[in-house]
Amino acid sequence: MVLNLVAEFAEQGYPVDLVLLRDEGGHRERIPEGVQVTRIGASAALAVLPLARYLRRRRPSALLVAKERAGRAVARARALSGVSTRLVLRLGNTASASLANAPRLKRWWRLRALRTACRRADTVVAVSDGVAAEVAAVSGIAPERIRVVRNPVITPRLHQLAEAPVPHPWLGPQREAPVLMGIGRLRPQKDFATLVQAFAQVRRARACRLILLGEGPERGELERLAEALGVQADVLLPGFQSNPYRWLARADLFVLSSAWEGSPNVLTEALALGVPAVATDCPSGPRETLQAGRVGPLVPVGDAPALAQAIQATLDEPPAAAHLQEAVAAYRAELSAARYLELLIGDAPACG
Repeated sequence: MVLNLVAEFAEQGYPVDLVLLRDEGGHRERIPEGVQVTRIGASAALAVLPLARYLRRRRPSALLVAKERAGRAVARARALSGVSTRLVLRLGNTASASLANAPRLKRWWRLRALRTACRRADTVVAVSDGVAAEVAAVSGIAPERIRVVRNPVITPRLHQLAEAPVPHPWLGPQREAPVLMGIGRLRPQKDFATLVQAFAQVRRARACRLILLGEGPERGELERLAEALGVQADVLLPGFQSNPYRWLARADLFVLSSAWEGSPNVLTEALALGVPAVATDCPSGPRETLQAGRVGPLVPVGDAPALAQAIQATLDEPPAAAHLQEAVAAYRAELSAARYLELLIGDAPACG
């Protein structure tokens, strides 16, 4: 999402620095030409002094920070450097949901840190109404300092990647059965176990297949579950994919089974590609993206029978692709970038 914004800012002629704390991840090749990259080479906890030196040297008009921990480090660095750089903090998840099962001390500390980061920022951007509501409740900052800006999900690149060759015979034009798809790291947040259980129920009623894109610590558990339910022959776990969109664009149904989200980008991407979707009504993004169930069914978190029923109903009567794409028009990258620019420097059209 940050790189989508960087590309839009650069395309519009704004000078952009990309400041990386720990230079990790597989997206370096997507950094546009002309964007100056500063590599700090330290975690947020150790980055305050290097960030202060950067701020004194470059004196940017504004700085958009994509994570809460980095936001605290930048706030301290700004105070140390003495510059007047505007600080906009972007929050992409609901902390209370992710910390629901954490030890009490850890939960208290993380929420306290989130409150501190929000109070030190000039503006807090929430990626959904649900995240905004939590920020207001946790931080106590004035509502006018919190703005909801949809993620810059939909780009020409998304559609270009979706047009790449068919990645697997199950998704070919001569497919033998409809294909359900889940995408994300194989970890508890995504609750793919409930999806596999729901799929097994659907599979007993009709021919279908399930593909789970992603890698993570729950791979072995999910494989054993599929085997125990007798559906292992119809479940595919191809691991992490550098281009998941050529898979997603050819699915018959996308299923989001998460226990919590902020604004689930892959759900938005599925709709943008015209793929029907079913989602859990988890905090906080799916209800907004699916417009309270008008665009696709919402089911309780962890409820495999309800998820199976929603899958069956959507496979029987899939909505029109144009209806799905219209529902996520606000997530176009150029619209999102315009709203961020208004908050950063005030030169873009007013927020809607």
